[in-house]
Amino acid sequence: MKMKITAIILAAILALSLAACATDGGTNETTADSAKTTTASESADQVESESVSAQTETDDKSGDESDTASEAQTEALAANVTSYGLLDATEFFSERDMKQSADLDDAERITLADGKDVSITSEGVYVISGTASDATIVVEAGDSDKVQLVLDGVSITNADSPAIYVKSADKVFVTTTDSDNTLSVTGSFTADGTTNTDAVIFSRDDLVINGVGTLTISSTDNGISSKDDLKITGGTIAVSCSSDALEANDSIRIAGGSITISSKKDGLHAENEDDNSSGFIYICGGTLDVTASDDAIHATTAVQIDGGSITATAAECIEGTYIQINGGTLDLSASDDGINAARKSSAYNPTFEINDGYLKITMGQGDTDGIDSNGDLYINGGTVDITAQFPFDYDGTAEHNGGTIIVNGVETEEITNQFGGGGPGQMGGGGGNPGNFPGRGGMPNGGRPGNGEAPGELPPDGGENPGVAPEGELT
Repeated sequence: MKMKITAIILAAILALSLAACATDGGTNETTADSAKTTTASESADQVESESVSAQTETDDKSGDESDTASEAQTEALAANVTSYGLLDATEFFSERDMKQSADLDDAERITLADGKDVSITSEGVYVISGTASDATIVVEAGDSDKVQLVLDGVSITNADSPAIYVKSADKVFVTTTDSDNTLSVTGSFTADGTTNTDAVIFSRDDLVINGVGTLTISSTDNGISSKDDLKITGGTIAVSCSSDALEANDSIRIAGGSITISSKKDGLHAENEDDNSSGFIYICGGTLDVTASDDAIHATTAVQIDGGSITATAAECIEGTYIQINGGTLDLSASDDGINAARKSSAYNPTFEINDGYLKITMGQGDTDGIDSNGDLYINGGTVDITAQFPFDYDGTAEHNGGTIIVNGVETEEITNQFGGGGPGQMGGGGGNPGNFPGRGGMPNGGRPGNGEAPGELPPDGGENPGVAPEGELT
């Protein structure tokens, strides 16, 4: 009797364990479409039937995709978002931004077809699959609607229009399932009225790229463009393009994913032509491998790096007004300036600052600078390893308050100046006095962040408090 009871208990535990492994996931189920335009809100009966079928298929799937999604989500949620940097990033990513899979319970499923656009006009989750040419997924939803496009084995090749075009919405998520997805535009883009739709994924509103699959983009112009904020939190993304690979007006924010870029212009470009107090880039996780003919990373206002791994080969690898590195690993190879803090915005004084992380810069021959600041230069922590004829060039104050400086393989305490315009770099004396230079007073360990305290004010003429982004940037 005891053996029989034990067997019953073991069988019950096994059944519960198997049930716990089931998870939502994308399927390859597709539907026929004979109309020129498929309107996503017109198929309620069909959607209900397909949702039941999709759930049945999901329950039968193995745990492999579930494990992949879980691992990707864990990686994104562990991203090194900070509150003590130039930009307080604690509100930069929502919980849904960081989630790498979609809730498919009420999802609508759409199959692509040649020459037929897909029109999405309301909030919801849409699973899209299939191969098509001359087809655009058009999102034209309400201003408060959140739309999630789940790419489940999608291939779109267009001659002159975006593969995904967001005309209106509050926010659009482009989420990949554990699948391969390819989007390309092969010819010259055609404008939509007064809107120059010049990217394979073009959005007038906030755009989030995430997921557990691959997204490969090829473009004769820009790769991914958002007229508001562009966020990437997961997925494997490859962009090959003739202009900017990732482009946004307000900000580019990266918290995860594996991103490979080959660009004949800029790799990442954040700029609002109508407002020079907008346009920042924030990176706290993920892996970036950027090859660019111009700048690998370019922002009008600030570039803040709190984590992640960045490998870049470009004319200039990082350019912005205020450049702050609080963590991560950077390996930069440049033919002009490795890092250039230039006066591009009235919101900040040109400044380069490193508080932690590992920064390696390898410069080409000639009149090139490893780190060039049109204002101030602060090394407060981390490691700066530069191979260059001219490692530093600055116009304002340079201070070494902590961390390690290596120039051409030799450790040094000195921040030299190519033209001598800013005076000799000051040594911090084993970490230095954290309050002895403008803008960084109050941070311990010679300026190295880590205890959650916000930095002090910026140097004179610096504009905004470094813990607050310029007005309008945190939407």
